Amino acid sequence: MRVFITGATGFIGSALVKELLDAGHEVLGLSRSDEGAAALRMAGAQAQRGSIEDLESLKMGAAGADGVVHLAFNHDFSRYLQNCEDDRRVIAALGSLLAGSDRPLIVTSGTGMVRGAGGRPATEADPPADSATVPRSASEEAAMAAATQGANASVVRLPQVHDPRRQGLVSYAIAVAREKGVCAYVGDGANRWPAAHVLDVARLYRLALEKAERGATYHAVAEEGVPLRAITEVLGDRLGLPVRSIGSDEAAAHFGWLAAFAGHDAPASSDETRRRLGWRPTGPGLIADLERLELAES
Repeated sequence: MRVFITGATGFIGSALVKELLDAGHEVLGLSRSDEGAAALRMAGAQAQRGSIEDLESLKMGAAGADGVVHLAFNHDFSRYLQNCEDDRRVIAALGSLLAGSDRPLIVTSGTGMVRGAGGRPATEADPPADSATVPRSASEEAAMAAATQGANASVVRLPQVHDPRRQGLVSYAIAVAREKGVCAYVGDGANRWPAAHVLDVARLYRLALEKAERGATYHAVAEEGVPLRAITEVLGDRLGLPVRSIGSDEAAAHFGWLAAFAGHDAPASSDETRRRLGWRPTGPGLIADLERLELAES
């Protein structure tokens, strides 16, 4: 299978490129820079110069592909609402190109898009919150619209994806802790974040491509929920910073935009994904990777 990947030089994308190549697939990765294109070629993939802002470059990449994985997203949170709507347009463009064929389009979302699960782990059957409430849900809305219009679209919801270098939202929490000089959690810190190792996540994307189930939703979840207090205590030890609880009324001042997630309890299950894809995560857990955290200079 010839696979076109947006975000191919990113954290998950780089792992997915290797996973697909090792499985005998051909990979074309989108790159916005010469350096990224060179890295793709060094890995054994082909490179196409372009960006998610350039819909024509996306369509060119997808046109000759047997499947597409859309991983790229602009993480500039100062224009978060616009970025979410831009992603809707990207998915619509890819979906329109692939409509009427069996070529899979895998769209990326997050387990945190499911709200109101009542404390139980969110499942693949739970719909995302409306994008008017949770803007990032625009990606899932666009994927399902593409499926309705004839594209073989499906969704992978990501938890905190980690290795010893990067850990999803935890990486932002590390930056906040360094800035504030303290590692904080909200309340009793019992709220949970699901997690999975990056190599397990890459394998799930490959399985989703090969299975190509139209309209499916998958959860790339290895651990249903790691308590934020446990995460924060490990960070305090690794960073050499004090750990303390803060009230919900202090969260916005301490965490900034991350406050919306810092106190949110968001466990998620992957039982259905494992059954449908035969996916069995084997990588280290989030706490184990944080205990081996590679600390860059602040």
